[in-house]
Amino acid sequence: MTSVSESPKMIWIDLVDKGKYEVAEGTEVKDLVDVYYTDHKLPIVGALIQNEMQDLNYLLQNGDTVEMVDIATEDGVRIYRRSALLMLLKACHDLFPGMTLIARHSLSDGLFCEFSNREVTPAEVKQLEEHMRDLEKQSLTIERFVVHMKEALEIFSSLNQQDLVELLKQRNKNIIHVCKLGDYYEYFYGLVLTNTAQVNQFRLIYYPPGMILQTPVKKNPGVLMPFVEQKKLANIYSEEKAWAEMLNAPHVPAVNKTIAQGGFKDFIRINEALHEKKIADIADQICNNKDVRIILIAGPSSSGKTTFAQRLFIQLKVNGKQPMAISLDNYFVDRCDTPLDEDNEYDFESLEALKLDLFNEHLQKLINGEEVEMPIYNFIKGTCEAEGKKIKLGPGQPLILEGIHCLNDELTSSIYSKQKFKIYISALTQLNIDFSNNISTTDSRLVRRIIRDNRTRGHNALQTIKRWPSVRRGEEKNIFPFQESADAMFNSSLVYELFVLKPFIEPLLNQVGTENKEYAEAMRLQKFLSYFTPVILEDRDIPYNSILREFIGNSCFE
Repeated sequence: MTSVSESPKMIWIDLVDKGKYEVAEGTEVKDLVDVYYTDHKLPIVGALIQNEMQDLNYLLQNGDTVEMVDIATEDGVRIYRRSALLMLLKACHDLFPGMTLIARHSLSDGLFCEFSNREVTPAEVKQLEEHMRDLEKQSLTIERFVVHMKEALEIFSSLNQQDLVELLKQRNKNIIHVCKLGDYYEYFYGLVLTNTAQVNQFRLIYYPPGMILQTPVKKNPGVLMPFVEQKKLANIYSEEKAWAEMLNAPHVPAVNKTIAQGGFKDFIRINEALHEKKIADIADQICNNKDVRIILIAGPSSSGKTTFAQRLFIQLKVNGKQPMAISLDNYFVDRCDTPLDEDNEYDFESLEALKLDLFNEHLQKLINGEEVEMPIYNFIKGTCEAEGKKIKLGPGQPLILEGIHCLNDELTSSIYSKQKFKIYISALTQLNIDFSNNISTTDSRLVRRIIRDNRTRGHNALQTIKRWPSVRRGEEKNIFPFQESADAMFNSSLVYELFVLKPFIEPLLNQVGTENKEYAEAMRLQKFLSYFTPVILEDRDIPYNSILREFIGNSCFE
């Protein structure tokens, strides 16, 4: 035992952005923040230690390499929002005992939440926010500790969190991490902050039938973004919620139960039929509008745009149309004229990378029934071929375009709005892990992309994860600002997909080594997927025209 007069034992740690330091044994990450990061502009919410994400209470070990994580990062945003959600759940527990609050999905730079059995009122939203402010002012400790599974089941049964009880029963674990705020317990599959005083930037907005919890976002982490309603996106989420209820799939434990009872194949067929019905409805909308000549399809990476376009093509033919598709890639400027990005790399996602004048001239001529010679771009040479391809549209024949800028009217500036039908497609996951843990749309798309990149390009998971932040920046700039201008939205998410994709992606994530910074992201995805019962089916069990085939292969459109 160390006497009072003895000096504390010292250990060495390496702060990635500051250098090596000797600190006392027993030092936690938050102690480093208080000493070495007092001038840091943004809240620090965690740290990467040996490329593993740790909370501020992490006890430092000799030789640790420490990289602080603030709210200008995806991980930081997640930790901060999760901590604010814990405070909201605690407020609901205090003010409305017995009421279940469900964290649904991202919306309008926030998290949409609602009561399970009725609409919330404006007065209740105000009460909840005021109570959250009180929790912040009280500077309450947020505990995160390990408990045995038996004790955890007793805790959450007493709180009537049956969704979570079912989830934990299905896991083969002896111990789990539990969060505690006052007398309220919660389970998250990610980290939280250590004190309610650290969560001082939030806003609760009444948005019937629920509310939106706004916290800082990565694109502007220093302040709360102004509220901008996304009505069309909210409607498509409501449609997906209705589908999930129809399938009796409010959360992962319910689907795990369906798998255990042998009903998963019917589950797939119903889900796929809902997709087909929606695509047919969109085709009907297009065909019922005689003015539409150009169909524009856009969406973020791994939304299944290619398969959707092919299935829409077929449904338009069912309606008697003969659509023609052309590729925007053929209208790239010569490589030497391609604009550069901030890293001095070719920016192929810029509008200026396209011959917009020529493209719009050709669109006008095609709509007028004239023949054009469409260029053929040679990606190896970085220029167009000497001769192009002559094409012509017949009377009333629609043209299909798919690309990153298709919702941006600047791409088709010469075409009247009434002649355009714009479609936004994304994988808008409505399924929850449990009522307090929603599934990120971005995570679902990343899982899809890792599998597809490995199958079609030979990329490993490490390469795809490294590239993902750049992909996300392009989406934030070129797609998301225009999504509400769409005439129709299609949700390409399949409620069953992550159960089927799990056996595909786990071996790929296991290949990401601890020496890589991306190891933390690979492990986060592993943890996220651990709640899903993996399903290995016969090849015929997934339709060959399914959106999922774009990622796992054997699509009839390949």
